[in-house]
Amino acid sequence: MNCNSILWCISFTWLQVYSSSHQGDICLMDFEEEKYSIIHLWEWPVYSLCQAQNSVGCLYFGDGKGGLTLSDERVGKVLTTWDVHEERINSIDFHPEKPHMLATSSTDRTACIWDVRNIKTKEPDSLKVFKLNKSAQSAYFSPSGRMLAVTSSSICGTVQVFSMDDFEKSHIVEYNNQKGSWPSKSKVIWGWNDTDLYAGNRSKGIDIISVDVNDSGLSAQNSSCLRSEHMTCIPHQFSAHPYKAGYLACSSSSSNVFLWTST
Repeated sequence: MNCNSILWCISFTWLQVYSSSHQGDICLMDFEEEKYSIIHLWEWPVYSLCQAQNSVGCLYFGDGKGGLTLSDERVGKVLTTWDVHEERINSIDFHPEKPHMLATSSTDRTACIWDVRNIKTKEPDSLKVFKLNKSAQSAYFSPSGRMLAVTSSSICGTVQVFSMDDFEKSHIVEYNNQKGSWPSKSKVIWGWNDTDLYAGNRSKGIDIISVDVNDSGLSAQNSSCLRSEHMTCIPHQFSAHPYKAGYLACSSSSSNVFLWTST
């Protein structure tokens, strides 16, 4: 199964991960019990997953036709679907301090911020639209909520970091170290603070991008790279553990899920 998205499950064990696939499978992996089970089978490919911090029983997922779906995992039931994009949704993320605020990115070349309290099922209105020249592969709030990192698909992948206080303040950095002939589809995520972003590169490693905010604005640059002999394909999906700093899950096109730890 080709893994399209991964997400740490907010649970009592802290060692469970949701994953989704092009076949529409949504699975739950338990690292402690070494179990892997299908919990949903959607009619469209599922490319993104997210849990709301204030309602851990609810799972949001984005599909290949631009639908954003809310399901209640406690009863195993889909509650509603919103048509928020014209093409597939590549990422979903909630603001850490404003539980009603949601960011999405899409292959329709837009990243959007929504108020989930007021989303209409058809032709919904967003709070903010970021229009890109290429597919928006991801849009994630920083841990403090002060910034938004938007990844664009291109021959040499780029991530643009925006200030949530002033969207005119932003900085673009290339994270794919090697140029190639195909667009990057890697998602870039924040770590456990506002200073680090993680991105897969074509040399089968994980770039760490350092972000700095000061009175003069934003800046970002590649600072280091994580590598492993076990990771033989390009990592393209990431999820930072919500409570264990240093626990990073990632998946690759080889259908493998890897767990990085700080020890």
